[in-house]
Amino acid sequence: MRRRAELLRRLRAFLDGRGVLEVDPPLLSQGASTDPGVEPFAVPLPGGVRHLITSPELHLKRLLAAGSGPVYALTHAFRAGERGRLHNPEFTLLEWYRPGWSMERLMEEVEALLQETLPGPPAARRPYGELFEEACGLNPHAAAPDELAEAAGAQGLRVRGLGPEDGKGPWLDLLWSHRVEPLLARLGRVFVTHWPAEQAMLAELAPGPGVRPVARRFELYVDGLELANGFQELRDPEEQARRFEADLRQRRARGQALPPVDRRFLAALEAGLPPCAGVALGVDRLLMRLLGAETLSEVLPFPWDRA
Repeated sequence: MRRRAELLRRLRAFLDGRGVLEVDPPLLSQGASTDPGVEPFAVPLPGGVRHLITSPELHLKRLLAAGSGPVYALTHAFRAGERGRLHNPEFTLLEWYRPGWSMERLMEEVEALLQETLPGPPAARRPYGELFEEACGLNPHAAAPDELAEAAGAQGLRVRGLGPEDGKGPWLDLLWSHRVEPLLARLGRVFVTHWPAEQAMLAELAPGPGVRPVARRFELYVDGLELANGFQELRDPEEQARRFEADLRQRRARGQALPPVDRRFLAALEAGLPPCAGVALGVDRLLMRLLGAETLSEVLPFPWDRA
């Protein structure tokens, strides 16, 4: 608990010293994440259902659109069903946004924060496609869903109810977690860049090395453990609305709940989100690396089964 308190102080001091304003987003929201890979907690309340935030992202971007300047939140986030060695349904997240910055400049700041809290060799930068091909023998940007499904099946990776008709995203996730992340565990500290367009989430797209675009997204891994996920943030309200609708179509096809889209966030994009880059860092996982822990429950004062 002392090491956690010290880490929280150091994270705040780092961003406070760089002129980033701490803000306090709500934990209960009218809108919710539509990402098919994330399940928000729905909370029935007088007057209607609200959802525990899976990230403070949409609220922080609404502040950016209102002219807040650089902001951060050090807060709890919640994701239903995420429980295991590296997951807890309630976890601590540090998320910050830099208007006027590029993703590359933000990666430099993430590196500086990592050196401040977990000193070590600088992180390498590797494109997603290069790592995927090395581990799986396929170009993830060009491969069709049936090719990815065939590659997964050949390696004994199967998920009941998942087929090529579900698109590329789930197959990329499956192969990444089971084949690429073990490779990353041998590479130390790595920024993974140039993600497939199908995994852009809320990031901008950019021209790729071939004919297909790539997502302006990065993830930081330390010894195979994902610590941070960052974007050059998407600012186009029409494209963002299309992505939300695509998420909901996928959730409907899978029989998942259909969370309400955050219309105020879309309105903020229409009003004008400044060019910006943002990143979310898992504080509990960073503490794991600091303490040499093997499971998330070792660094939580009250893990899920004792909360």
